[in-house]
Amino acid sequence: MKAPWKLTRYLPLAARFLREGRLPELLRALGDKRTPQGQRFAALKEDLQLLRALSLAWFKGEYRQISNQALLMVVAALLYFITPFDAIPDWLVGVGFVDDLAVLAWVMRTWHGELEAFKAWRDKQSPERLALIEHLPNAERVDPLHS
Repeated sequence: MKAPWKLTRYLPLAARFLREGRLPELLRALGDKRTPQGQRFAALKEDLQLLRALSLAWFKGEYRQISNQALLMVVAALLYFITPFDAIPDWLVGVGFVDDLAVLAWVMRTWHGELEAFKAWRDKQSPERLALIEHLPNAERVDPLHS
């Protein structure tokens, strides 16, 4: 199935985030993004949590059984989600998240097998191990005078 055109625009940026080790930066921004409240959006939050957990496990080298293409699409979808000015701006009340939901649904459907494999792997981890894997590293402070 062909990727949504609006998502493909984010693939070069996703590749750069992966190549430059900037995934924690993206995941921090994801944590800062306000998501719609209510029962209708419960699945959205679950999907985002799964993609966040997968991204962190991959970043930390704990889970690498995902294809490069699937990982790239996951990161692109997260970038698309945190961008407020995408196909439908998020500030448009009632409709702003429609395109975000469509992109996430496409990723969840297209990469279902790989995401299910990650869930199975994740379910086998102890709670203590998961807490370590899914802990977002602290942001590095950069000294502008010495960078």
